[in-house]
Amino acid sequence: MTAHPIVIVTGGTRGIGRSTVRRLCDDGYGVVFTHSSSDAEAETLEAELGRSGALTRGVRLDVTEEDAPERLFELAESVGEVAGLVNNAGVTGRIGPFADLTDADLRRVVEVNLVAPVRLCREAARRWTAGTPATRPAIVNVSSIAARTGSPNEYVAYAATKAAVETLTVGLARELAPAGIRVNAVSPGTIDTTIHARAGEPGRAQRVAARIPMGRPGRPEEIADAVVWLLSDQASYVTGTVLDVGGGL
Repeated sequence: MTAHPIVIVTGGTRGIGRSTVRRLCDDGYGVVFTHSSSDAEAETLEAELGRSGALTRGVRLDVTEEDAPERLFELAESVGEVAGLVNNAGVTGRIGPFADLTDADLRRVVEVNLVAPVRLCREAARRWTAGTPATRPAIVNVSSIAARTGSPNEYVAYAATKAAVETLTVGLARELAPAGIRVNAVSPGTIDTTIHARAGEPGRAQRVAARIPMGRPGRPEEIADAVVWLLSDQASYVTGTVLDVGGGL
């Protein structure tokens, strides 16, 4: 592995994304991470990791913008060779019955959770298949247990986008495998992050803990470990896999 291979992480200032950025830096990667509105959190994370010598760059970027994939990859390539992409940014929309879903929320959920990852994967495929990377590049998409459960009465549209991301992962993995590009996904169960508060129910993780076989919500660090393993050479023969990290769900 070359010095400071760069990994792009979308949604890198909170929850799973933040833990993934930290874990990547611990393993010697450089990281370019995005956020949509968390300037202070991004600066704090950059400063914290920079003190330990990690190479990090935070960028305020709406991943749904038309030129976002090109801008993001160009920024990352200006720092070093891009060896990985983690499509982590996601939104659930407001928690509640499907009939209450607004068109605005629906468009945002589909654009952030599905259209943006597809376009970022396409940008990665175009760049990595056109050149000869020194490292074997990999993509990890962050899905959700909701892809299997459907999340009835909570966020069915979100669940549908995550199911689509898993299909994207499998198909793209098979298409890109001959080029040496691996594509996998991590499917978290209920994780104790601020995503529940942003959906309108801060205590949701603890509320649903009783139905989790392990009896507790997961921690963001536990998902980050899985993401970083899938990016690493230790997973060199793993592609087209959706790795459940859900406490037995």
